[in-house]
Amino acid sequence: QVHLVESGGGSVQAGGSLRLSCKPSGITYNFYCMGWFRQSPGKEREGVACMYTGGGWPYYADSVKGRFTISQGDAKNTLYLEMNKLKPEDTASYYCAAFRSAGYCDLQLKDFDTWGQGTQVTVSS
Repeated sequence: QVHLVESGGGSVQAGGSLRLSCKPSGITYNFYCMGWFRQSPGKEREGVACMYTGGGWPYYADSVKGRFTISQGDAKNTLYLEMNKLKPEDTASYYCAAFRSAGYCDLQLKDFDTWGQGTQVTVSS
């Protein structure tokens, strides 16, 4: 059974930084598209960033380009989201998600079939 466990959320002032981590278990890590989504109250869940664990370029939502970086750990068994220059509008619950893939990886919500429990990020002005 696949599990994704997020950590690293918290509260920060605008302009600050946070790093989220996602530790997967029960998967063959090199064959998954893994990504980060976020959702704030009253809004739909939206994609933030994703990457194919077997290699290739990451993909970012326009709203976070140049501020957020998705990466794998050196051991390639942890997914990170480095968030810099945070804005109040980045406030949301952030979710790690994954689906098994032969190489395709994009922020299509419907493709992701495994989700973590979420971690809260709050940015104050």
